[in-house]
Amino acid sequence: MKTSKRFTIPGRAHVVAWAGGAPHLLLDSPGAHVELSLQGGHVLRYVRAGEPPLLWVSRAAIYAPGKAVRGGVPVCWPWFGPHPTDPTKPQHGFVRTVMWELRETGAEGDLTWARLGLRDSAATRALWPHAFDLELAVRVGDRLEIALTARNTGNAPFTCGGALHSYLAVGDVAQIAIDGLDGVSYLDKVGGGEHTQAGPVTISGEVDRVYQDTASTCTISDPALGRRVVVEKAGSRTTVIWNPGVEKARALKDFADDEYTGMVCVEAVNAGDDTVELAPWASHTLRTLITAYTDANQ
Repeated sequence: MKTSKRFTIPGRAHVVAWAGGAPHLLLDSPGAHVELSLQGGHVLRYVRAGEPPLLWVSRAAIYAPGKAVRGGVPVCWPWFGPHPTDPTKPQHGFVRTVMWELRETGAEGDLTWARLGLRDSAATRALWPHAFDLELAVRVGDRLEIALTARNTGNAPFTCGGALHSYLAVGDVAQIAIDGLDGVSYLDKVGGGEHTQAGPVTISGEVDRVYQDTASTCTISDPALGRRVVVEKAGSRTTVIWNPGVEKARALKDFADDEYTGMVCVEAVNAGDDTVELAPWASHTLRTLITAYTDANQ
């Protein structure tokens, strides 16, 4: 591959071929490792030295051209969920299944980073008729930082949504508690209606909740793994909490039947009233930061 030497930093960054077709970029800092696919700009793994993985990827995930991988941190853009007016268009937008351009790798001290980019094309304009430049910045150290910057490169304003759809690994989802959303209003996509969160979020079945008007940090207390996972965000006032539960997990072909117990999604989202209008040459950055504190260092 032409990109593999250009972006190689010995011991810190290199591109490898992958059986699923899309090249993968491996980033290493002194205490952490990240693997991401250039298809979708998709961070698949974040592992700190001597610790369980912080991101979850299904063992039934499909690695193939044009297919979204179940797990990691998919990039959803320029809409989140179904298209608002055309159900034939791709779920969660189109950028998570196309090839991104690797623009830069770098390393200094305890940090290693990469920048990926995606511009509009005839194929994207057939789905969404706007000119844009997306940049995904990934920084690896004792925390994982992912920042998605969308810039309007056209002559007319557009409205966009999106998400950094983080799948987080947990020891037992039935034992976790998610703090940071107490008193926040949410839409319940499973049971219906609008509710107000009281206390920490716990998971006892299928959960699909859209928490509104919140920029709060979420903390997942995970007694089974003896750690707290902290998920910060910026550029978002919507947080989605998702777990498929037993029945939906069985219905998803890229999700093994028993895996719902080992994951939860805590997503930084722009959707609903939180979508973003960008004037020509304006930009917006959606950011998530993920770290953990174990029993030994909390």
